[in-house]
Amino acid sequence: MAISNLLYRIYERRLARELTGQPLPRHIGVMVDGNRRWARDMGLTDPNDGHRAGAKHIERFLGWCDELGVEHVTIWLLSTENLSRPKEQLDPLLDIIDELAGELADDDQPWQLRMVGALDLLPEAHQTALKSAQQRTADKRGMQVNLAVCYGGQREIADAVRSFILEQAATGASLEEVAESLDADSIARHLYMTGQPDPDLVIRTSGEQRISGFLLWQSAYSEFYFCDSNWPDFRRVDFLRAVRSFAIRDRRYGK
Repeated sequence: MAISNLLYRIYERRLARELTGQPLPRHIGVMVDGNRRWARDMGLTDPNDGHRAGAKHIERFLGWCDELGVEHVTIWLLSTENLSRPKEQLDPLLDIIDELAGELADDDQPWQLRMVGALDLLPEAHQTALKSAQQRTADKRGMQVNLAVCYGGQREIADAVRSFILEQAATGASLEEVAESLDADSIARHLYMTGQPDPDLVIRTSGEQRISGFLLWQSAYSEFYFCDSNWPDFRRVDFLRAVRSFAIRDRRYGK
């Protein structure tokens, strides 16, 4: 075991050295998938133990991103589809998300939190907890951490279009004028993460190779990296491999 750990550390340091001088992502999106499978593989009877382990792992992941100078991280914690889960599954998960947000907002944490998603779909107590965590970090100047809760890419685009239409209607514009002025830039201005760069790299764990509606609009030219490890088992070496994969790709943005 000692030799295995030593070899792991040597390989990890080599990966880190290979990234020196390479183009690195400013914004990383991550789909923290496989918590329930991890719990099952570990022989745990309560799947929420997997969610708890996954939540604890997020702080470590943010530390890795900080080390590389990543400016923005978006973590998908709960989709709009997840809201249809049975109450006995959903309620503990929401409590875990509240606790995570509170811990990331502690005074000794450097990050600025931003909640992205349709929070109005949540029970009021959870809305309050998440908004409070965001407010507590409003003056921090560290890495921007977006927690995607009640998030769905299709819902986000629909909300953005609706917001634009209402904005134009408030000026007295006719339906024809609204339709004429609707373009990609006007929609982008009303997305949940407006003002932030689009994600350069999107990581999904647990071996699933689909985006499931995550950052549909913003990921048009993102690089994707799929890892077989379940989220609680996602190691720093896996993270460095993902970033190395990004660094060696030729990004042409369709040109």
